[in-house]
Amino acid sequence: MGIVKEKIDDLKAREARILEMGGKKLVAKHKEKGKLTARERLNKLFDKGTFREVDMFVKHRCVNFGMEDVDIPSDGVITGHGLVDGRPVFAFAQDFTSRAGSLGEMQAKKICKVMDMALKAGVPFVGLNDSGGARIQEGVDALSGYGQIFYRNSLASGVIPQISAIMGPTAGGAVYSPAMTDYIFMVKNTSYMFITGPEVIKSVTGEEINFEDLGGAMAHNEKSGVAQFACESDEDAINQIKRLLDYLPANNMEEPPIVDTGDDPTRTDEALNEIIPDSPNQSYDMRDVIASIVDNGEFFEPFQYFATNILTAFARLNGRTIGIIANQPKVMAGCLDINASDKATRFIRFCDAFNIPMLTIADVPGYLPGSQQEWGGIIRHGAKLLWCYSEATVPKLLLVTRKDYGGSYLAMCSKDLGADYALAWPTAEIAVMGAAGAANIIHRKEIKGADDPKAKRAEKIAEYEDLFSNPYCAAERGYIDAVIEPAETRPRLIDALEIMCSKRELRPGKKHGNIPM
Repeated sequence: MGIVKEKIDDLKAREARILEMGGKKLVAKHKEKGKLTARERLNKLFDKGTFREVDMFVKHRCVNFGMEDVDIPSDGVITGHGLVDGRPVFAFAQDFTSRAGSLGEMQAKKICKVMDMALKAGVPFVGLNDSGGARIQEGVDALSGYGQIFYRNSLASGVIPQISAIMGPTAGGAVYSPAMTDYIFMVKNTSYMFITGPEVIKSVTGEEINFEDLGGAMAHNEKSGVAQFACESDEDAINQIKRLLDYLPANNMEEPPIVDTGDDPTRTDEALNEIIPDSPNQSYDMRDVIASIVDNGEFFEPFQYFATNILTAFARLNGRTIGIIANQPKVMAGCLDINASDKATRFIRFCDAFNIPMLTIADVPGYLPGSQQEWGGIIRHGAKLLWCYSEATVPKLLLVTRKDYGGSYLAMCSKDLGADYALAWPTAEIAVMGAAGAANIIHRKEIKGADDPKAKRAEKIAEYEDLFSNPYCAAERGYIDAVIEPAETRPRLIDALEIMCSKRELRPGKKHGNIPM
């Protein structure tokens, strides 16, 4: 046997040992929980045969507490790159079967290396998290590792898409890197995120709570808004990540991919002429409007379970990716509140960072009133919407379907905040407030002094409606570019997007603004 053959055999043997991860027993225990292994996850994410591992042979350097005798294959994380639907992506997957995927000095260096490579190459970065947290035996080296990752999350933000999947425990300092990325996918019943766990909470506050209620997928999708997607399984999470990537450009210097969807750009829909109820107090589902407008009725919703009074979605118009922000009349009449403002702001800033044109669909009666909203900072949170729409330089389309009142009219991307093309249905009501409230204020004395206050009030409400509860006053002043038949919405929006897709806009030079946080 020649020396080269010996060395090749040695290489294969070393690779085989590492590919066993934590060993058959721990791998079997891991899979009993319904979870894929780290390597299986990467194989499902990347196109078959395209994954190339980086730093397979890295070992930890810890000699404390007997760690010098502990072998951790790949130091608990698999890193590398490959193709996702033919497009390059870098990724890591923590291996819970290898010392619980705990993060130490060398695991952090592996993750940082592929983050640096992704940033240099200008391609998306995906992190599949499944870790017991910091490797306590390594002390401050583990903390330093987290800090180095956080720093790179900040550097890459707005330059390349960063996506996190939580596929197991993520606790303490480990939660902050996912929180600094663009999107978080969580798996129901097998993943959780929290700063302090149930046992610590019980010892400090006396509160008893389980892992799922404290930091499970639905807790963070419905209540905290920390996560944007709740998935049924590891496979579902990976499929949804691939679907998201399909809408996105590789980096902030590229346009999103244009896809031939096969849907007719001139298609109209007579059903939209009947979708607005006769009574202004009746609701309808804004998702039906979106489905009618976009290519093949397909759209993909981040934050589906959080702040459901506003919708955010990726879709396509004539093959072009768009981001949609729309009030949902079915929930709280589509009012804006603290959580809706935060949800929309984050989505808008992401779209603007990655050259994704935006369509805003407005049917909003105002900001949600109440002391809890005021004390919670609705002024500060609501101002974020005004800020981010004004800041955004991508093409911005506006469609007003029904109510569009007061400050919320401005907050839903009015012309004054930079809407490039504003359309309205004949059912649109663009005014400072609803007719009833306006009549009560403007004609208070007249109504009070009338022989029949009820009839006089009805008369003044009708008078205000004729004057302002329509799109024509705004159209007369150029705040609305066109009033259109609802059935024609899709082709009119496509025409607007096509004419504005070459938009270029420069802003004053600055380090960065100070967004009201």
